[in-house]
Amino acid sequence: MDQNEAKSKSIVFAKRIIHAYQYLCEDKKEFVLSKQLLRSGTSIGANIAEAQYGSSRKDFLNKIYIALKECAETLYWLELLASCSYLSDNEYKSLYADCEELRKILSSITKTTRDTL
Repeated sequence: MDQNEAKSKSIVFAKRIIHAYQYLCEDKKEFVLSKQLLRSGTSIGANIAEAQYGSSRKDFLNKIYIALKECAETLYWLELLASCSYLSDNEYKSLYADCEELRKILSSITKTTRDTL
């Protein structure tokens, strides 16, 4: 997996998170947890984009690690929202699967980058 694939998938995922946030606010009237989900879910792609312009391989790796941590946080918020019945099982599983796919791509990038340092 390469950075461009990670970036394009993160944009698609961020758009899904934005739609989930709008749904949670408008339909479920949930504002606190959904804001956390919005922040972490959209931050993944922002950190990937920033990594592409890292000043060094180490800086690049650091930004990818941050994106990976944002994935983990997003997975947490998705689990919490689902367990509180704010997300249906289908919504939860679909968003979770997309985030998990991003996590795997980012893990692969970190391993490859670490091996070349």
